[in-house]
Amino acid sequence: MPVSEVTHTVEGPVCHLTLDRPEVLNALTPGGRDRLIELLARASADPGIRAVVLTGAGRGFCAGADLRGASGPAERVAGDVARTLRLGAQRLVAAVLDCEKPVVAAVNGAAAGLGAHLALACDLVLAAESARFIEVFVRRGLVPDGGGAYLLPRLIGPRRAKELMFFGDALSAREAEELGLVNRVVADEELARTARAWAERLAAGPTRALALTKQLVNASLDSDRATAFAAEAAAQEINMTTADAQEGVASFVERRSPEYGGR
Repeated sequence: MPVSEVTHTVEGPVCHLTLDRPEVLNALTPGGRDRLIELLARASADPGIRAVVLTGAGRGFCAGADLRGASGPAERVAGDVARTLRLGAQRLVAAVLDCEKPVVAAVNGAAAGLGAHLALACDLVLAAESARFIEVFVRRGLVPDGGGAYLLPRLIGPRRAKELMFFGDALSAREAEELGLVNRVVADEELARTARAWAERLAAGPTRALALTKQLVNASLDSDRATAFAAEAAAQEINMTTADAQEGVASFVERRSPEYGGR
């Protein structure tokens, strides 16, 4: 798989990941998907990386999985599809959700199918005015995958999620913003600059506190109150051992701006 399917650059503490197959709206091959999983895991583990930006090259974010090389039904064996999803699309979405650094999606153009779910799994979502989100599965007679039936109801509720998944209509960036699927809509020419600014701001923050906050919020909708409160207390206990927490408290007492080192 050519490494060029995903362009990887690092600017200071920010990792930029760009899906780079613009001729097919950045549709993901298995190799490109695995490369993205690898790069997200690497960013998660690297103490020098403190924020991630994910975007697409050209006029689209991601058209979903590249199905052109998929085998026909007669060649499948029972269990193959489920196994492929577990090791593929589901593993990709989990890599975003489990990344210990905040991930900002900069959605340019179409985000369809797995591409939409990849964007929605990110911690913050910026959308260009030209962006569109499409639950394309029903148009192909397919069941939503890549965590869509898990993510969408938690973001917008089950009725809205069913509407999007049952009809497969394209959502404009503004409509997605109104539903709460994106944080902000910006002009196309401002997307990269805004994503960079957000990532740099996150990278200057208390990295471990952000990671623990991400874990708490992601787990909250699957937890009862007692479990959530116990997780919160444990996270605070862990975080109070970090240098950034000590710096945050000291800066408050000393009435100065904190300088976080990410540790």
